[in-house]
Amino acid sequence: MRTRLKNATVVCMDAGMTVVEGDLVIHNDRIDAIGDSDTPVDQEIDCQGCAIIPGFVQTHIHLCQTLMRNCADDMVLIDWLRTRIWPYEAALQPNELRASARLGLSELMLGGTTTLLDMATVNHTESVLESVVESGIRAFVGKCHMDHPDEVPAGLLENTQKSLHEGIRLCEAWDGKYDGRLRYAFAPRFAVSCTEELLRGVSEAAKDLGAFIHTHSSETAFENEWAHQHYGCTNIEFLERVGITNERSVFAHGVHVDDADLTILKRHGTAIAHCPSSNLKLASGIANIPRYDEWGIKVSLGADGPPCNNNLDAFVEMRLAALLQKPIHGPKAMPAARVLKLATIDGAAALGLEHEIGSLEVGKKADIVVIALDDDPGTNPGGSVYSRIVYATHRANVRHVFASGEQVVRDSVLTKWDVQEAIADSKRAFKSVMERM
Repeated sequence: MRTRLKNATVVCMDAGMTVVEGDLVIHNDRIDAIGDSDTPVDQEIDCQGCAIIPGFVQTHIHLCQTLMRNCADDMVLIDWLRTRIWPYEAALQPNELRASARLGLSELMLGGTTTLLDMATVNHTESVLESVVESGIRAFVGKCHMDHPDEVPAGLLENTQKSLHEGIRLCEAWDGKYDGRLRYAFAPRFAVSCTEELLRGVSEAAKDLGAFIHTHSSETAFENEWAHQHYGCTNIEFLERVGITNERSVFAHGVHVDDADLTILKRHGTAIAHCPSSNLKLASGIANIPRYDEWGIKVSLGADGPPCNNNLDAFVEMRLAALLQKPIHGPKAMPAARVLKLATIDGAAALGLEHEIGSLEVGKKADIVVIALDDDPGTNPGGSVYSRIVYATHRANVRHVFASGEQVVRDSVLTKWDVQEAIADSKRAFKSVMERM
């Protein structure tokens, strides 16, 4: 199957930051040509007035939390977790978790996200995995681990060995399936909710199985205070001690770090997932992204969970990521082109996929987003294409989305399932969970 997307501005996000006026040809699951091409195709889509960009890569998502959107506002992180999120997650049943994941995936795909790193909850992880399979997009998913008896509520508290065995079972059953678009990432929630034994076990299991590790780190000052009290070091120093820092690890947030922490992250090749909306809403702080760039530490972008955001829109995260740094570091900090890299090729690099996705290059996977620019008064009359995308567009501008060459959004309509049905299912599931809580 060959598809030509014609008459577009192709924003490649490759090493040369190439921008091409012309066509992009998809052959099955890969990009076959960029620019002028007379290759015979099976279908053509006119993209006049549109930009074509790589699919967004979001490296910190909680699909399990979508049902709690708009129900956990105006709180600091630890209270937010203890009084809202953990009781909610403990109450989830498989069908409710599936409804939550499908609603979140609907929003993500309609907004151009084609790859994500997701932290599920403690139980029923298959419900998230199955929903991702149905969606057609690429994802790293992992069961959440929580075993610290002093910090975890009874509804989520796990036996250490049983938690590890379940993570290993899921990894062996799911990692690399569906032509490699489904990967497993062990997901200890954060140092506060996990024992040292569990974290060391996760490190060993991930190394043995070649899997990723996905955790929260240094989101708030509380985590460093807690680590100093219990282990005499910073949160990231403790995570290094137990083997969690490596080139297959992604740490969400990284707001409260010092030079010693940065040295550890740089030494091990550990990536940071920047979540600006979440960090603002929970009053956690502002991650110093220019500083990470100066140190050469991998940084990517993520929306986090709907209860602390309250959306999963990569355009919102890009705009905030650009604007937040300027009052602190000056108007030249985080220019639009840098931020679009954060949401595409840098996200791919954080997941070890930069040779397959994250930029539009011949031979790479056809993870592609078509954004309408010329028919929206809010993006006109012109200017830098990077500025138009980062500062002026939003989810409603997305017209078409391809994931590994499959069109998952056509003319702003999801092709994988009925969105209104997903919304109705989520409302029923939300009511059921609230009654149980």
